[in-house]
Formats: sequence, C-alpha cells, structure tokens
Amino acid sequence: MSEEQTPPVDQRPMVTDIQMVDALKEVIDPELMINIVDLGLVYDVKHENRIVNVEMTLTSPACPAGPQIVHNAKTALEKLAGVDEAKIVLTMSPPWTPERMTEDARDQLGIF
Repeated sequence: MSEEQTPPVDQRPMVTDIQMVDALKEVIDPELMINIVDLGLVYDVKHENRIVNVEMTLTSPACPAGPQIVHNAKTALEKLAGVDEAKIVLTMSPPWTPERMTEDARDQLGIF
C-alpha cells in the first residue's frame, strides 16, 4: 500500500486486549514448555497510540531463557495489526511464584 493509500490513523485497526493476550499465549517458556500467560509471568498489558507496554517477570532473576522470552513476546505483539511497537519491561516485584500459574499450567507440571 503506498503512502497515499494508507488509511488515516483513526481508521486503522485497533488491537484488543484479547488479541494481545492471545498473542502472548503463543510465547512458550522453552524450559517449562508452557506459555507465559498461563505461567503467570505477564503482570500487565496496556496499549495506547499503537504502542503496547507489557510488564512481566521471569520464573527467576537468573532465568537463562529470559532474553529469548522477552524477544518472543515483543515479536508476537508487533505482528498484530494495530501495533507499531511493543515495549517489554521486566520486573521482579512482586516475585513470581507457582501460585500465579493457571490451573491448567499447574496440571501440566504436576503441581497440585
């Protein structure tokens, strides 16, 4: 689409909260093989003016898969129509615990 065919900003598609969460569910922790949403790693997702801000954590501060998870989360969100940029902020407060996981994730890991 050429620049003269680009729709005005107010007519371009907006991303929904459900679309953002679904995109993040495609990001799998490579050590646990469970998505980061069900693991409870995603604390907050906000979007404004085609920019998505995600506050998330890792299962441990020294998680070796951390850079890969952050990169994959950013990439998954930036593939969505209505998203120009995704900014991922890692926090360790509050620290992650298994209680943050969904019941399905706990079942997959054998945590009851």
